[in-house]
Amino acid sequence: MRELSGKVAVVTGAASGIGRALAVRLAEEGMSLMLADVDPGGLAETAALAGRGRVLTQITDVSDDAAVQHLAARTFGELGAVHVLCNNAGVFQGGHIWNRATEDFAWLLGVNLWGVLHGIQAFVPRMIEQDTEGHIVNTVSVAGLFAAPYTAGYAVSKYAAFAASQTLAQDLALTGSKLKVTALCPGAVRTQINTSERVRPADLLIGRTRDDYAAQGLIDAIMERGIDPSDVAGQVVEAIREERFLLLTHPEYAKGLRDQLEALLDGGLPPLPSYE
Repeated sequence: MRELSGKVAVVTGAASGIGRALAVRLAEEGMSLMLADVDPGGLAETAALAGRGRVLTQITDVSDDAAVQHLAARTFGELGAVHVLCNNAGVFQGGHIWNRATEDFAWLLGVNLWGVLHGIQAFVPRMIEQDTEGHIVNTVSVAGLFAAPYTAGYAVSKYAAFAASQTLAQDLALTGSKLKVTALCPGAVRTQINTSERVRPADLLIGRTRDDYAAQGLIDAIMERGIDPSDVAGQVVEAIREERFLLLTHPEYAKGLRDQLEALLDGGLPPLPSYE
């Protein structure tokens, strides 16, 4: 897809961070938008920032299959098509893996993995039937390529989201589809993912522990050193036009991947990664 103007994009997790930056950049490219998030205030702000063309919004919990199906039905019903699907919604919870509660994993997997799967299941069959060029961008993470201490369920969910993205790309290629896929693997980006607790469902809330505070300090420091979300959005548009599957927001991650693979092939524990 080299020409985006006049096409339709869907962005989940659009109320802030990378999702907001994607919405603004895709609007600048002349696309109509369907923006989704669980944060109504942030979603309204994004819609105002991206309001150059037609912009629709819908409160959507991506961990809820029925909610995402409704999002897809409304998008195709009101905008007529979907050409770019950004399964971007994501949340973070850190800590040592043996200290994390079932509720932590349920929340992380629900948004970070099932959000991607629900988006694929609700939108991709209709995008295939549409029989036009199109692109799916799944926001994974560098944590989905090499895990680090204190990433616990976050890394587990992101490794699975990367596998889903790779499988999707291969399945589409095997069937001759015109759709392409990008696995977006950002590292340190100045977003609000370090304050994900603000949108955590009440039924999955638990008391904070010393483990939580240690992990919070680490993620806060990483966010402060991050790149601007608009830089990521620009890279995503380039990746769509170049049909690039793996998008690393920081070029140095390529060396980290090679180091990880070499260590694994030698039977050792991979070196600790840096997400700076």
